[in-house]
Amino acid sequence: MNVMELFSLSGKTAIVTGGGRGLGKQIAEGFAEAGANVVVCSRKLEACEEVRDELEKMGVKSLAFECDVTNQEHIQRVVDETMKQFGRIDILVNNSGATWGESVIDMPLQAWHKVMEVNVTGTFLFSQKVGKEMIKQKSGKIINIASVAGLGGADPRFMNAIGYNTSKGAVITFTKDLAVKWGEHNINVNAIAPGFFPTKMSKGLIEAGGDKILDSTPLNRFGSDDDLKGAALFLASNASNYVTGDILVVDGGQHAM
Repeated sequence: MNVMELFSLSGKTAIVTGGGRGLGKQIAEGFAEAGANVVVCSRKLEACEEVRDELEKMGVKSLAFECDVTNQEHIQRVVDETMKQFGRIDILVNNSGATWGESVIDMPLQAWHKVMEVNVTGTFLFSQKVGKEMIKQKSGKIINIASVAGLGGADPRFMNAIGYNTSKGAVITFTKDLAVKWGEHNINVNAIAPGFFPTKMSKGLIEAGGDKILDSTPLNRFGSDDDLKGAALFLASNASNYVTGDILVVDGGQHAM
């Protein structure tokens, strides 16, 4: 294959959880631009339907579903309907996420459980359901959205979210272990660890500590609407066929400081 063929997603089918906004929407758009049919799902059906309509204007097919990633019945419906429509699932992006800002002392147990359920259990459940189809196909690409917050501790002056940080650390370890477990099935499992991108989830954090974040980011800017597309496309395409168990950090160089 030439290099353009290596990066093409023409004829492939992708599921992007949390695809109705933010980073999930950015990834879904990138996949569609590369030729993939894209299924987007999240708890907000209307947002997913808007993304679906935008993607179909690019000439690909798209489906939109309401889905709570902690609900196995919701997940199975997305998988079943995707298989019914497209016959296979080539790519899964586990992007749905939750956070909760609070000091360690005051973190409510219910909030801890919510963050862990969405970020860790949801990633496990969707991988499990989609993995059954990928194992039958003997191929597949799973991309988990981790975070630079999962690589180490965070300064509590601008990021006091121990549940989120812990969950993303778990996603990183999950990614590595699943890559080892499913390599024999020709399934690549990798993760992207984004830095700070202006999204609804990160809005409060950036408002509180934006200057400090930029001071510790060599490129001296936040992530843009295009900065995750290339990384996600690489891990979803044939260009990364010999890459698995890796964590691709996209943070403007912050982790190098």
